[in-house]
This record gives sequence, C-alpha cells and structure tokens, in this order.
Amino acid sequence: MTTLDSTVIDTPAGPLSVLTDPDGAVRAAGFTADPATLLPLMHPSLRGDLHPRTDLGPVGRAVASYLDGELTAIDTVPVRQHTGGPFMGHAWAVLREVPPGGPVTYTGFAARAGRPLAVRAAAAACARNAVALFVPCHRVLRTDGTLGGYRWGLPVKSWLLAHEQGRVPAMTPS
Repeated sequence: MTTLDSTVIDTPAGPLSVLTDPDGAVRAAGFTADPATLLPLMHPSLRGDLHPRTDLGPVGRAVASYLDGELTAIDTVPVRQHTGGPFMGHAWAVLREVPPGGPVTYTGFAARAGRPLAVRAAAAACARNAVALFVPCHRVLRTDGTLGGYRWGLPVKSWLLAHEQGRVPAMTPS
C-alpha cells in the first residue's frame, strides 16, 4: 500500500489537512483537523497509510503564500484524483482556471467546461472534489450569486472568497 504524507496547516479559516503521494501530488485536502477523515473522500486506488509530517515542502509553502496574499500560489501544486470519467477530470482542470476573486455560477462553470446544459454534472464535480483549495470548488456559486453548499462549511467558503477578493475577513474557526 502507498504511504501518504499528511499534515495539518493552521489557517484563518480553520485547520487544513493535506495528504500527498510519494511524488508530492496532493491526493486529498480539506478543512479538518483530522487527516484520516479525508481518506473516504478519495478513490480506493489512491488511498494509503498516513505518515504524519510537520512540513510538506512545496505544498506547505504554496498554502502559506496563498494565505499571505499570493492567491495564484496554489495553482501549480500538482493534484491527483480519480476522475471516474472524462467530464469529471476536465471539470476539475477547468475549476483550476477560475481566477481568485472571480467566482462563477454553476451554470457558468458548466459553460466553461464546454457543456452549458450539464449544470448538475458541474455541481457533481464540485461535490466529488477531494482536493479542496487546490481545485477551488469554493469559487462556484449558485445562479443567484449566493454561496450554496460546501463540504467544509459555508463559513470556510465565505472566508476563502473574501480572502480572494482582498477583504480580510475575521473568522473564528469552528
């Protein structure tokens, strides 16, 4: 079984757990203090035994830079997810192209992905995303511009969006 390096990074939005593979690609990330809770989000073929580390090198530096205001620092961090089909992988790649501070609606996301009528498929790509922050599903809003859902909670989504819009939000992690 593969060994996955894991760490928890303190952020103003709460603890961010990150799991990386031996090549340094992020296989799972989410706003939780317990990295093990990320394992069920991953495809079984990508899971492994967790090896806690205090520092994940380039991944940790990218997150720190993002939090310091260099919002594109996370864009080039390699990620690895099981697509389950051609649209899902393409949709995740498209999400990585949504610029910080420029959220899109689910309808807009579906159109960007080349399937303007596939709004439900676009929403499913957000829901199945196991590498939060690095594949920024938090940048997708409901058609009316409201937040909609987010696996890690609406306060986290709201903080991330405000951070990316240059507003320094106050947030007490829950």
